[in-house]
Amino acid sequence: MRKGRQSAQAAFAAQARPPPPASRSDTKPSDAAIFLRSLQDPEVIERVRASIQNAHVFKLPPRQSASVGWRGADWKEKVWQGTVKVVERGELTAVLLIEKNGGSIFAVCPVKDGAVDRCVDSSRYFVLRIENADGRHMFIGVAFNERNDSFDFYTALEDSRREREMEKNPIKLDYGPPKDYSIKEGEKIKVSIPRTSGSNKEKKQGGSSGTKSFLRPSSRDTPSRGGPADHQATQTKSSFEEIPPKSDFKAFSGGSGNDPFSSESFEGENFFEGVEDKGNDPFFQPNQFDPRNFNAESGR
Repeated sequence: MRKGRQSAQAAFAAQARPPPPASRSDTKPSDAAIFLRSLQDPEVIERVRASIQNAHVFKLPPRQSASVGWRGADWKEKVWQGTVKVVERGELTAVLLIEKNGGSIFAVCPVKDGAVDRCVDSSRYFVLRIENADGRHMFIGVAFNERNDSFDFYTALEDSRREREMEKNPIKLDYGPPKDYSIKEGEKIKVSIPRTSGSNKEKKQGGSSGTKSFLRPSSRDTPSRGGPADHQATQTKSSFEEIPPKSDFKAFSGGSGNDPFSSESFEGENFFEGVEDKGNDPFFQPNQFDPRNFNAESGR
């Protein structure tokens, strides 16, 4: 079994070698030979669309019928395992089989019509048409471990194909004949700006035209510090200083004797005199709120 795998790997590796010099000048090199030569040109821009590791290569058994398609369940002989890359270099797109150790190219599959085919029984299995530098080709089976890997592989091929088609057949947009919007000689542009009178401006500012206007600040608002507020506080202080002390309240009131702060008008035994205690007022009952017992009950 090992000898069979080694011989298969040697055959595939021989196909991926650089092409020998052409013996005839009129011989057209294969796509694989052109791609391998482009690897030696540092000026060619390379774009890697997908890189999938741990891909498996199988030797294809004879197909029973071409109309049925390839079936991955029939693949039994595994010959190689490594990395699969979808690479663009210049105008060519190719699927490269890269060795895990060393990074050498195991096989090249130039992407063109009929180069990549999908199996009918699984989305993780593909059939590639690999070529060598001499133009000889053969079909191999490639299997991926995950469906995400196969999806990335197929999407990279489709994106490359669509971009190539758009480059060959670009979409032309018909905008019609160009129009000249420049001002001709002798032409003038007139701009009429309506004038607004002063009364209209006042109406707009005052809100008479239907817009809501802001309220003016009240005259009772507290002015800013350092302004008229200090003057107002000074006037208030001076007015309080003119009030006589408590002892001279009778003289200030004209001697009427109606001083509410005097001790004569606030006697405990006469405070609730004339108040009927019906017991219907839970908040005002003389028996509960006796001022003579207030200090004793509160412990003061």
